[in-house]
Amino acid sequence: MIPVLILARATRQRSLALIVEPVRWPLWPLLPLCRVNSTGVELGVLYDARGAQDLYGYSATVFLCNLLKLPDDDAEFLKLPRHVYDSFEELLDAGWRVD
Repeated sequence: MIPVLILARATRQRSLALIVEPVRWPLWPLLPLCRVNSTGVELGVLYDARGAQDLYGYSATVFLCNLLKLPDDDAEFLKLPRHVYDSFEELLDAGWRVD
């Protein structure tokens, strides 16, 4: 297999392995993500809302923000622009990777 494809597959598998286990997130309850698109690099975070607030419905939601510029308030954080996906696989298919 072509080395670039092997690297892409390994990056995807590493991202998925980390996404599905929030207890392993270095900055729990947040997990920084990024994706490269035609306009540059897009930054976002996953939020373990279920583990942090017992709040459901955000498991495959990427909140668009820079990790260093997060709102201080949880309510303001949940108002951030976001991309909502049906599954982690769909999130990865959209190009998001653990940063």
